[in-house]
Amino acid sequence: MRRPSPLPPPASGEAKRATPAERPAAPEAEDPGTEPDERDAAPVIPLGTPETFDGAQRHAPDALPTMPGASAAPGESFADEAVGLREVWRAARARRKALRAEVRRFTARQRRRRAVWIGVTASLLVLALATIGAAYSPLFAVETITVVGAQQLDEAEVRAALDGQRGTPLPLVDESAVKAALITFPLVQSYTLEARPPHELVVRIVERVPIGVIDTAAGFTLVDAAGVALSTSPSAPAGMPILEIRGGVASDAFVAAGRIMQSLPDAIRSQVTGVSASTPDDVTLELGGTNTTVVWGSAEDSAMKALTLSQAMVSRPPAGVSLYDVSSPTAIVIR
Repeated sequence: MRRPSPLPPPASGEAKRATPAERPAAPEAEDPGTEPDERDAAPVIPLGTPETFDGAQRHAPDALPTMPGASAAPGESFADEAVGLREVWRAARARRKALRAEVRRFTARQRRRRAVWIGVTASLLVLALATIGAAYSPLFAVETITVVGAQQLDEAEVRAALDGQRGTPLPLVDESAVKAALITFPLVQSYTLEARPPHELVVRIVERVPIGVIDTAAGFTLVDAAGVALSTSPSAPAGMPILEIRGGVASDAFVAAGRIMQSLPDAIRSQVTGVSASTPDDVTLELGGTNTTVVWGSAEDSAMKALTLSQAMVSRPPAGVSLYDVSSPTAIVIR
């Protein structure tokens, strides 16, 4: 058995032992190892309100001691500081929860926006594919062929030549086949194709304008300003002037005569019955109704020469004139 520690000696020799009656009641046992003066000078740490349970003392959990060195205000307990830490932790947790909610909301908005864009793009793609599919399907096949601009040509013959395009979807019309069909018509100078959904194909034709006929061994050949033979007949067509051009349609004189005939107004061209030229600079016109000669010269300034001739024919009608010389449009000669 362990021997208890001996009691400390009294502080002074004069001090006497106090009787139990005179001894003051202490709230708790003194530490034998601590001097009385030290006990009196040591700070008292409140331990809270004691509670008795089965004869033993315990301290309430809300009466915690103040930590040494803590800067607590007077009357403020460690329990208040602990509650503050819990508040901070709860606030941090709430902040994290709010941040996660904001991230979820933002990502949800992004997903919705992405879904909208994907939906719009898919719709446009489906619409484009459907349109292309319908355009190349029999729903837009050629059923009607319309010919525009044919004056000398027979429209029925042109439509018959293009019958091979019937039943073909409008985007798949074979332009090379159309060109091959229209080449057989010499009067066609140029053409354009126009698709009119759902079933109409429009062919716009620009016809060649004949300027006269050339007397050849095969007959009278109708030609335009480019020298393209449009038709040949045994006799000269009515209303077409006879072209007497040295060198034929391949010469420079023919090119000059063609340009001059194209510059004439209809009122004068209808009176021309003959055109002669040996060089590009001596083109001469014959007005058959009055046997009047028009010395034109070269094809330069043809528009001005045509205007000068028109004014001269008004002031001096061809019936009383044998010659109009407009080779110099600023100095016309009339005889």
